[in-house]
Amino acid sequence: MTTGDAEKPAARDTGPRRNRTPPGRRSLARRVGRLLFRGLAVLFILSVLLVVLFGVVPVPATPLMVIRLAEGRGWHHDWVPLEDISPNLVRAVIAAEDARFCEHFGFDLEAIEEAWQRNQRGRRVRGASTISMQTAKNLFLWPGRDWVRKGLEAYFTVLIELAWSKHRIMEVYLNVIEMGPGIYGAQAAARAHFGKAARALSAREAALLASVLPNPLRWSPAKPTGYIARRASIIQGRMATVAADGLGACV
Repeated sequence: MTTGDAEKPAARDTGPRRNRTPPGRRSLARRVGRLLFRGLAVLFILSVLLVVLFGVVPVPATPLMVIRLAEGRGWHHDWVPLEDISPNLVRAVIAAEDARFCEHFGFDLEAIEEAWQRNQRGRRVRGASTISMQTAKNLFLWPGRDWVRKGLEAYFTVLIELAWSKHRIMEVYLNVIEMGPGIYGAQAAARAHFGKAARALSAREAALLASVLPNPLRWSPAKPTGYIARRASIIQGRMATVAADGLGACV
């Protein structure tokens, strides 16, 4: 027997070893991924259905209304068609909140850029929220300033701009916007603050209502402070520009 016939030891695999994920973990990851995808798909479908539904039927309630009711602030909300709301109020909210309402697709890029530049300079200013964005926020979301809510606000803004006319956006906005403690929409606000229907609002009354929109729980259009009275006068002047320049023509 020669030494050449002796068995040689098996060569060791010196190549790099691959980190292999156990089959069980891969299966779990796939299941989680599928569930997540299905959940997001369901949420997307539900959100689209809600937008389509509220594009044709009156809005019975919003998350904010329910929250305020739980806080003990009451609930006064009367839906009326836009044709039963004074054009003065339409012009007032455009003048106060969103002068380019008829021009943009939900986001006023000029106002966003201006607000960003002023914030960079340390000047305190209001945000660049449009009427479309406020409608999306008031109709579907909870109060807050977190990034998740901001992202959802942008998402719903795109949906309503795609699905609704500007006329419908304004109609929903003026029927769900908070205009006092437990007071929602133009009709309830007109009756609570001025004892009349929304269709009968004067230019001054409309300007006063629009002037308190940034903080309707703090200010009252029926008992305006000096600041609110001055703000209403400014808005009233801008309303003439809205009418003359056709800034509300899309409504």
